[in-house]
Amino acid sequence: MSIIIRILVNAVAIAAAVYLIDGIDVETGSVGEQIVVYVLLGVIFGVVNAVIKPIVKTVGCAFYVLTLGLLALVVNALLLLLTGWLAGLFGLAFTIDGFWPAFWGAIVVAIVSWVLSLLLPDGDD
Repeated sequence: MSIIIRILVNAVAIAAAVYLIDGIDVETGSVGEQIVVYVLLGVIFGVVNAVIKPIVKTVGCAFYVLTLGLLALVVNALLLLLTGWLAGLFGLAFTIDGFWPAFWGAIVVAIVSWVLSLLLPDGDD
């Protein structure tokens, strides 16, 4: 159940980024197609974060310390760009128009995910 909640949190966070940030778009015809795209994006984003982010954090630990954690913002933007690229490989209608939309979108995704994680049960209660 926890993984389903995590996927839905990612999907809502990406939807918020699409809504708030110019340069991040989902071009689908119907609401049903949009929901499917957001859920699939939530899965892709979750896998990217679960697999690649720990590797980058381990390898770049000194740079995280040196930049007082600001490197994390760049890493999150690059992971969101990677999610967009993978979505394109799977034929999903999700586009990001460059680094800066990905940067601001990653900030929105992080904030929305954090707020939703505070509000929803995670199985540790």
